[in-house]
Amino acid sequence: MHSLSSDKVEIFRWHYFVINQTILFTWVVMAVMTLGAWLITRKMKKKDHTRRWQHFFEVIILGVQKQIEEMVENSRLYVPFIATLFLFIASANFLTIIPGYRAPTASLSTTVALAIIVFVAVPIYGIRQQGFISYLKQYVKPSFFMLPFNIIGELSRTLALAVRLFGNMMSGEKIIAILLSIAPLFLPVVMQALGLLTGFIQAYIFAILAMVYIASATRSHQTHIKGENT
Repeated sequence: MHSLSSDKVEIFRWHYFVINQTILFTWVVMAVMTLGAWLITRKMKKKDHTRRWQHFFEVIILGVQKQIEEMVENSRLYVPFIATLFLFIASANFLTIIPGYRAPTASLSTTVALAIIVFVAVPIYGIRQQGFISYLKQYVKPSFFMLPFNIIGELSRTLALAVRLFGNMMSGEKIIAILLSIAPLFLPVVMQALGLLTGFIQAYIFAILAMVYIASATRSHQTHIKGENT
């Protein structure tokens, strides 16, 4: 059973430069994703002759795009960002089948970093769709007195996004570790499979919530366009 947070387990230190388990396993996830993307796309084939792995990831990307289409127009604009979030979290959670590996998503520092990325992406997409002034006007609606509350709302949902993912992944890791020490045969295998499913669901929820926040930032612009077209 892991007694220390992966943030506190140092792998390498040189003066103030420290590599802990969280950083190391994050690099592992990125390396696996990069290598996988290269292997899958290096010999791209036509649709009628796709390989199984290529077809598998095409299904994932098309599934993400379909989910986005239900919330906003021009879904292809958001697919790279949302799909990357989903695949990173899903890959980080799936690799828990490897002995000794600890998912970076079970570290609060990783989930906070992911939430901050979403926090920064929301205004970027919002300004891109609405313009700088139009986007900022959302923070003073219906009146200027709502400005601090709207800012607090942005910060609180970012914190909730980070804590939700961290809490679910950390609790799952602890439960599996406890079961391994109590009943080290069949029950942990079942829990491990359940943990993989939970990890996949958490990746889906995080990506969908990120898209919901982006959609809310661009909705005014899209509503205005629809009004002009009717």
